[in-house]
Amino acid sequence: MRTLRHGAATAAALAITATAFAAPLPAHAAGAATVSWHACDGTGLDPRQECATLSVPMDYRRPDGRRIELAISRIPSERPEKRRGVLLLIPGGPGNSGLDRPSELGGRLPAAVREAYDLVGFDPRGVGHSTPISCDLPHDDLAPANQRPWPAPDGDISGNVTTERRIARTCARNGGELIRNISTVNEARDIDRIRQALGESRVSAWGVSYGTYAGAVYTTLFPQHTDRVVLDSNDDPDPVRVERAWLANYAVGVEDRFPDFATWASKAGNPYRLAATPGAVRSLFVGLAARLDREPIPWPGATPPRLSGNVLRETLLEGLYDDEGFPGLATLIRAARDSKPLPAPSSPPEEVLQNTTAVAVGTLCDDVAWPNSIPDIARDVAADRVRHPLTAGMPANVMPCAFWPYRPADPPTRVTSRGPSNVLLVQNLRDPATPYSGALNMRRAFGDRARMVTVDSGGHEAYLANGNACGDRLVTAFLAGGRRPAHDTLCPAE
Repeated sequence: MRTLRHGAATAAALAITATAFAAPLPAHAAGAATVSWHACDGTGLDPRQECATLSVPMDYRRPDGRRIELAISRIPSERPEKRRGVLLLIPGGPGNSGLDRPSELGGRLPAAVREAYDLVGFDPRGVGHSTPISCDLPHDDLAPANQRPWPAPDGDISGNVTTERRIARTCARNGGELIRNISTVNEARDIDRIRQALGESRVSAWGVSYGTYAGAVYTTLFPQHTDRVVLDSNDDPDPVRVERAWLANYAVGVEDRFPDFATWASKAGNPYRLAATPGAVRSLFVGLAARLDREPIPWPGATPPRLSGNVLRETLLEGLYDDEGFPGLATLIRAARDSKPLPAPSSPPEEVLQNTTAVAVGTLCDDVAWPNSIPDIARDVAADRVRHPLTAGMPANVMPCAFWPYRPADPPTRVTSRGPSNVLLVQNLRDPATPYSGALNMRRAFGDRARMVTVDSGGHEAYLANGNACGDRLVTAFLAGGRRPAHDTLCPAE
């Protein structure tokens, strides 16, 4: 699982349109900060990173009711005299921690960006060091191949229906009141509370993956409080489908990205070579998955402890996120093909999986209502299996939200072109999780508020990750100096 109301353009927003790239902002334009900073817990952190907690309403419709805590962090600007303001690092997921992102990303960011901003991270509501949430799911429901709804080998989804219904009921029961208040709109409201607590009239932001949608919702609901906004690896903001579109997009993204892996895995001289041609690599994978559908093989230490066709497909999806995943994926394919010992599996701690899963379920189900006609879903799965054999119908399948007992408290936000023209989208052409076709919908939604830098590269996440030097230069120029391309730009492969 991964993962907007119309906002009229106010006079302030229109003013920002003309001044978005003007003089630096005062250090604390909206008054004194209202958080108390202290040393962060954890190891391997930049010693300059400091942490704090911020109290916010659990339910913004009842601002005087129960409150929860948000964990926030920062690394101050390296050159206070050059400080422009705050760069908020919005994590992906939904359900990913972002508290340590200033340390994790700070060393990769160019000096000009580190000098211009305080780097600010946070754990979204329900996550990690913020007031946490758990569904207390059975251990097997946390298995990677159960986190996404892979159909049975013959396409039957009855097992998925049973699993997803159980997850929905368990999360609704054990997640309490907080899980009913985990949504992207509430994350945007939380971001604005962070802005206020930091004493800033405006914030810049760098959102990645699901963070692009959270960032887009924030720029839509609070346009007058945005400075420079970078959205990297963009989710489709379709206000009718929202996360349903993201799930469906895996089928497109995996097909877009697989040729990169197949070309690499067929290259002469590659010690991980699987076949002589890219087409032969694809045939090998499809045939091996089908064989494992019929006859799973033991995989000691994995959950469940066997390699099935769907576990192989799930491993493929994860392995396509960046080129560094290719050797591990090829090693598993070769071992399974040759009946050799499988490599040791790896998985995050169960506590982390419980937390991430709960936040993901809450966000997906509270953002938008999902269809619940099982016959219709089964029909869509059957069609998707034919069109996209690499993902075998999973992206069209049933999710816990089909059985969620609550209705979304807020309507999905519609991203529009109203507001300051201060958004830069950066997108790889071959992204397995947030494909280019979905990113184009984000670009269309923003209209003249945005420009788009498209990078002829593969993998999930572009800026300073799986993109290229051309794309990195353009994003850095925007963040550090406000120089945004006059037109949408394609960065060719390097």
